[in-house]
Amino acid sequence: MKQEITDKVESFWDVEAKVWVATSADVPGLATEADTIEALSQKLREMIPELMVLNNIISSDYVGYIQFKLTSHREEQIKIAS
Repeated sequence: MKQEITDKVESFWDVEAKVWVATSADVPGLATEADTIEALSQKLREMIPELMVLNNIISSDYVGYIQFKLTSHREEQIKIAS
């Protein structure tokens, strides 16, 4: 039977840098950024398994699934002219 691992990933929009930034307490060392949430998701698909192997969370011969739940936060300020 194949295993399944679920990791929580938090992301926020960095207004000054104009990028999405992602980190995760579940994946040590995960810190990345991208211009779009789609590009961020693609980077996470590659980085999460690599970091999990490097941190000995999974073995390099792991068979199964790694699911990540990406929660994004974005705040904006709207200026109203008088």
